[in-house]
Amino acid sequence: AAANPPSGVNPPPQPRGPVSRPATPPSDIAAAHTPMPAAAKIMADHAVDPSIVPGTGRDGRITKGDVLAFLDRPAPAAPAPAARAPREADPREERVRMTRLRRTIAQRLKQAQNEAAMLTTFNEVDMTAVMELRAAYKDAFEKKHKGVRLGFMSFFVRACVAALQEFPAVNAEIDGDEIVYKHFVHMGIAVGGANGLVVPVVRDADRMSFAQIEAAVTDFGRRARDGALKLEELTGGTFSITNGGVYGSLMSTPILNHPQSAILGMHKIQERPMAIGGKVEIRPMMYLALSYDHRIVDGREAVSFLVRVKEGIEDPRRLLLEV
Repeated sequence: AAANPPSGVNPPPQPRGPVSRPATPPSDIAAAHTPMPAAAKIMADHAVDPSIVPGTGRDGRITKGDVLAFLDRPAPAAPAPAARAPREADPREERVRMTRLRRTIAQRLKQAQNEAAMLTTFNEVDMTAVMELRAAYKDAFEKKHKGVRLGFMSFFVRACVAALQEFPAVNAEIDGDEIVYKHFVHMGIAVGGANGLVVPVVRDADRMSFAQIEAAVTDFGRRARDGALKLEELTGGTFSITNGGVYGSLMSTPILNHPQSAILGMHKIQERPMAIGGKVEIRPMMYLALSYDHRIVDGREAVSFLVRVKEGIEDPRRLLLEV
């Protein structure tokens, strides 16, 4: 055994063995998981954390292809919802299985909420001109068109058609990463039916006269009450109108009818004092609401669209002259 050195004397340096070095140089460690410039831009655009993207480039760097592959990966399956504990049935309850129609409507409405960036803009319209025109010509209109009555819906359909032609994004839809512009108008009209509110579609409404629109809406309303609408009559719409005013609604925010990008909400006509030419007059007013998908329709387009509808209703001559 080696003797202990005297106190206060440092031992001589001992020979050192080979020094072990890290397997990866520090520069390589810094480079690992560092995104290439093109990859960094894509990750910034999609708010992707670089730490969760596997890198296959040199020294483990993240390439553009790595990011694209990560974004295209299938979404993980959602965990199954926890089973609800059974509860004791109340004898005063009644359970009725949802109809196929009701299930379809529910799925569409929920899909619209989940996928769309939905906003609503409001305006109000003076119904004086339309009401006066209708009062003056409703009898002659009904006589000429063999029992078809002149309602308010045909005016709103024609006003929306004119506005949709000026603002085509409101009549479009999103399909994947593409916008599909429709050069026709299949107008969905919400009507009360035996199983609740349904939205049958008036096809090629942009080619129809006032009388044809009124006849189609009347037919849909009658068959909806009888439960005689077909499922295919509720599909294919490009834009929708709903009139909560018939039930007394003063204002609401209608929900989109997926995959459409917008829906117009009509409401109750109510007399209100309005400032007209510096004087207060009582006018029949209606609030209008346009719910729209902000992914495809900008706020400027939505507001301008609703203003065009307002202008068409307040001066129906614009609808007849198409100006």
